[in-house]
Order: sequence, then C-alpha cells, then structure tokens
Amino acid sequence: MMQVSEVSPTPGFGLCLAFTNGERRLFDVRPYLDKGVFRQLQDYERFSQVRVVAGTVEWPGEIDLCPDTLYEKSELSRGEYPT
Repeated sequence: MMQVSEVSPTPGFGLCLAFTNGERRLFDVRPYLDKGVFRQLQDYERFSQVRVVAGTVEWPGEIDLCPDTLYEKSELSRGEYPT
C-alpha cells in the first residue's frame, strides 16, 4: 500500500504530497470541503495544520483521507516541491 511521507498545504486548498515510492504529487482538497467533517477545513488556518500520521494526512480532530485516495486522485507534480 502506498503511503504518504511528507505533506505541505498550498494556497487554494491543495496538498503537495511525497509518497514512499519517491513520487511527488498534488492533491486538490476543494471537492471535499462541502462534505461532512471536511467542512471544518474551509478555514485555511485549520487546513494548513495538516500533517503526516501513520502514512496518510491528518488534520486536528482526526480528519483524514485514505492514502489510496490521495494517490489515485492526485496529479504528478511537474515542478519544484514546496518546502
């Protein structure tokens, strides 16, 4: 199973992700922000508190996304990975 090793939030509610296979990918969280617990992430300050926990991303309040979803619904990053 693919796991996340690094995450950084981007403006516009995106995530820059590094996976254990060495790929760097971009994931758009906006389609999720109107659904259930993800509504809490509409506040960018809270959104930017994302971190890697147990191979996936998690926000305060134990809000998380499956690493398979993050990988399958993200796009390969073509540029520099923000730090």
